[in-house]
Parts: sequence; C-alpha cells; structure tokens
Amino acid sequence: MRAMAAMLALAAGLLLGPAPGRAAGEAAGAFDYYVLALSWQPGWCQREGAARGAAACRPGAGRGFVLHGLWPQNERDWPTFCRTRWPDPPRRQTAAMADIFGSPGLAWYQWKKHGRCSGLPAGAYFDAVRAALASVVLPPLFDRLREELRVAPEVVEAAFLEANPHLSPEAVVVTCRDGMIHELRICLTRELAPRPCSASVGSECQRPARLPPPR
Repeated sequence: MRAMAAMLALAAGLLLGPAPGRAAGEAAGAFDYYVLALSWQPGWCQREGAARGAAACRPGAGRGFVLHGLWPQNERDWPTFCRTRWPDPPRRQTAAMADIFGSPGLAWYQWKKHGRCSGLPAGAYFDAVRAALASVVLPPLFDRLREELRVAPEVVEAAFLEANPHLSPEAVVVTCRDGMIHELRICLTRELAPRPCSASVGSECQRPARLPPPR
C-alpha cells in the first residue's frame, strides 16, 4: 500500500509540475513584470479586518476594490524582502501614501516586502504604484452593492474589461479565498503596460463565489 501511495504521489507531481516557489531575500531588481493587486475590501473585513477594528471596516466607511500593492513578479515565482541599496522610506513618505494604501502601515509593509524588490528607491517605487493604479478604472458598480451576491469570477473580470478596454482577458486574474472573491490582479510590464499573466500570479476561481457588499 505504501508503494502504491508513493507511486500515486509521484504521478500527481509529474502531472501537475512543480509548484511556483516564493523567493525571499533576493537581489533587488531581478524580476520579470509587475502585478497590480486590488483586494475586495468587504471580504477582508469579514475575514479579519472587522475583528481588528480596522477603520475601513466601520459602517459607512467601506469601499469595494482597493489597492493591495504593486508586486514584482517572475514567470515562475515572485521575489520578496529583497536586498536593496536604497534606504527605507521615512514616516512622512509612507504617511503620504495612506490615501491609496489606506494606512501608512500598509504602505510601509508593501515597501518592505515588495517595493525593495523593484530595485527602485522608495519614492520612485511609490510613484510607480500611483501610476499603475491610475492606469486602471475601478468599475463604480461594485461600490454600489447593497446586498451580498454570488457571482462567477468571469462576471468580475468582464466588468473590469468593459471599464478598461486596454486590458485583455490574459492580463487579468480573479482569485478567491474562503469562498469569497478575494482579489483582482492585473499584470503589467516593468514599464506598466498590460501583459499576459503567468501561472505564478495565482489560480482563478472555479465556481461562483460570495461578494459581500461594502460596509
């Protein structure tokens, strides 16, 4: 029985191929493209944000899709917490990014985990974040939801493609977590032009998922 189990595990590994690895501590600037990650804030609030007392989760304060980050990405994996020659941003610089990140703390964490890997100084990286976000129109219909829906990920993707004719379906991935729409991820070149995503960006949802409304 053990031999049979081992053979089945080996066969599964050969069929599925190696899982994308997450690189950490690599040299800054060694990546293939960017991923602009937009999180569905109501889902985060339900999972953990409300329990933390996050201001974005208070009644009347919530929004739909919000910036999570701009992440350097490779075709098969993604670098994190890279070594860089640039100094970390001062508090005033991360505070100035709170309008799109939601808080100085998230701006700081995104720099530490992802921004360092861009190979850019903090100011240039934050400029790239703003430029990437400004290049995408967030469909306003999501902010107007008043009741929870169950939607296929293709519906969310289609709404973004309609609002952003410059994007192609290959440049967009919708992910789920805990049965809810989690993020919409847009793949961009290092010059912030749309490009196809690779498998390392994440698997698309395979079934209708919950879409709780903004608070």
